[in-house]
Amino acid sequence: MKIQPNIRERENLWQILELARREDLGSGDVTSSILPANLHARARFVARQPMVFCGGSMLEAVAVRYDGGIRTKLLVEEGMRGAPGAALAEWDGPARGILAAERVALNFLQRLSGVATTTREYVDAVKGTTAKIYDTRKTTPGWRELEKYAVRVGGGLNHRKGLYDAVLVKDNHLAIMATAEGRDPLTATARELDRIRPYLPAGAFVELEVDTLEQFTHALTLGVDIILLDNMTAGQVAEAVRMRDQAGAKGRIEVEASGGITLANVRAVAEAGVERIAVGALTHSAGAVDISLDIEVD
Repeated sequence: MKIQPNIRERENLWQILELARREDLGSGDVTSSILPANLHARARFVARQPMVFCGGSMLEAVAVRYDGGIRTKLLVEEGMRGAPGAALAEWDGPARGILAAERVALNFLQRLSGVATTTREYVDAVKGTTAKIYDTRKTTPGWRELEKYAVRVGGGLNHRKGLYDAVLVKDNHLAIMATAEGRDPLTATARELDRIRPYLPAGAFVELEVDTLEQFTHALTLGVDIILLDNMTAGQVAEAVRMRDQAGAKGRIEVEASGGITLANVRAVAEAGVERIAVGALTHSAGAVDISLDIEVD
């Protein structure tokens, strides 16, 4: 199935693209003004390193924002691997327009392909297990929709989009609840979750973070859909999964591991039996991949 950006992701693209164009182009490309106005060029976006390609579906939008005469042709589909030297996409049109749009287009492709490439590494690392790789809210400010799109292109899944579409009770919530209630924060939290659940958006889940197996035992008795194990070892994760299964909660409560997950340990965590692994590094630590734009003039 081909992956394409949805309406919200396209809206995010247009918002960021307008800012990017304004900061880069300003009042005009003074350097390219030395070129003949009617000069026609062909340009290829070329991979300079192994990567998972992402952002090609947005290239046409970038092109027409600079010059309606630029035509876009995709040579590699979203989510496909590109080897060094592989042509990913082509632009054909006015040389001035192509040069004006070059840097912004590359910035989008390099960043999004970097997220997709990093995600694919994690997804490949857990193949054959029950675990799925999820992203987090640790995204570049303003880029969340696009970076979460890139995670899907890389084979990962999206966690909640923001604070509005799901409940995730974390340690700071519990700390405040303990102060406010003056008693066991998990019991107080369970009462409040029961109160707000009828008002949640359709499809919203309720997730609770715990950092000890003692808290996990208590959490199993609450009305939650997911329990997040924060910064636990693979051994602790395996024990939590065993406890969940023994309590008869498998199929009702999913177990998610998060915190300190790297490519070096993600396989061990996955083999512990969790259904979900949330990895902030997919977005906050993904590097830009190397893509160039090679231009030929008629």
